[in-house]
Amino acid sequence: MEQIKNDKLTVTVSKHGAELQSIKDANGKEYLWQADPKFWDRHSPILFPIVCGLWEDKYRVNGKEYKLGRHGFARDTDFKLIAQGDNQLVYCLNESTETLKDYPYHFNLAVSYKITENKIKVVWHVENTDNKEIYFQIGGHPAFNVPDLKQGEPLAGTLKFDEKEPSRLYGNVGGCITPGYHKVKTEDGLYKFTQNDFKDDAVIFDHSQLKKISILNKEGKPEVTLDIKTPAVGIWSPYGKDAHFVCIEPWYGIHDWAEYDGEFKDKYLMNKLLPGCSFMSEYTITIGE
Repeated sequence: MEQIKNDKLTVTVSKHGAELQSIKDANGKEYLWQADPKFWDRHSPILFPIVCGLWEDKYRVNGKEYKLGRHGFARDTDFKLIAQGDNQLVYCLNESTETLKDYPYHFNLAVSYKITENKIKVVWHVENTDNKEIYFQIGGHPAFNVPDLKQGEPLAGTLKFDEKEPSRLYGNVGGCITPGYHKVKTEDGLYKFTQNDFKDDAVIFDHSQLKKISILNKEGKPEVTLDIKTPAVGIWSPYGKDAHFVCIEPWYGIHDWAEYDGEFKDKYLMNKLLPGCSFMSEYTITIGE
């Protein structure tokens, strides 16, 4: 485990999956879900080279079939720590004999975490080190404690969206999405959720509808805010468990459409890179106001 800190935050990250493990403020208050296996045994996995599910866990490159489990392999793979400072950590992952069996591309994936004041900037950098065009999706899956809940209480919380009437997709057929948009009711941008909101899995927004999402405490003040640039975002907590966390997931990619049997490169929200080219994006986690 590696740690960076300043006078406002202490952030811990693991080489395994380059995954955030802890976000604490100066008083020692924990904001990141602590991976209780009774509910969900992860903190903040990196999703690569796919986001969410493939139809029947299969995809095709030039007609050849491959298999990948939900969210890809990065979250279950050890990264290398390549840079460490007082306020920044940088990890990288390259293709290997194992990854090439399931994902036939050469790549370099770098993930960095930098703290400034009460903010954590998470940066993804994907480089094409292959001699052909590569295709990929990438996303985050950070899980945050829902404030003001006591042990044994049902899940209940409030999110603040920067869009008052967003429309969602449903991802409830074989772990894949179905056509059709459905308005999500908010109270002037305030989205009050319980576990029943996740009966059909994640609440999914595409078309860059949301760029800022806050988790509010009972006083209506933001405990955690995500500023995102991604074309899609998922909101999730495990249905039926009343787990005291909610995930806010920025995605450059999304599930397959149900029964999709096309080429990998033609998937909805696919990213591509020519040889020698790179992709970079970021999102920011703000603790408090």
